[in-house]
Amino acid sequence: MAVSRHHDLKGPGAAARARQEVHRLAGDALVAGHPLRQATENDAVLVVSELVTNAIRYADGECTLDLALEGDGIGIDVHDGNPDPPRPRAHDPAGEGGFGWGIVARLVDDLTVHRDAHGKTVHAHVER
Repeated sequence: MAVSRHHDLKGPGAAARARQEVHRLAGDALVAGHPLRQATENDAVLVVSELVTNAIRYADGECTLDLALEGDGIGIDVHDGNPDPPRPRAHDPAGEGGFGWGIVARLVDDLTVHRDAHGKTVHAHVER
């Protein structure tokens, strides 16, 4: 049984809806007999939140999220219409960001950016 989820996201509540999708995927995985470790689910929630927040912020306010239970973890794809790849920024001690890409890079086992004629897809993989 394939366990996956696809969701179109836009607007200010997109990151919260994306986090809910990770929890739903974890529930689907449990029902399918492939439970996730809590740490894997937590890491995926944070990764999805950061990637979707950045996509909404930098790509006209909308993106798509694809989640899939893969043999050794969770595959995460966030596609948006901005072809520019994410860039690490200097951390802002005043609280204006700059931490997200570094957090994502530390939590995932694979992180790639694929550009195409319609924007880009950031692919991340969180191992079980």
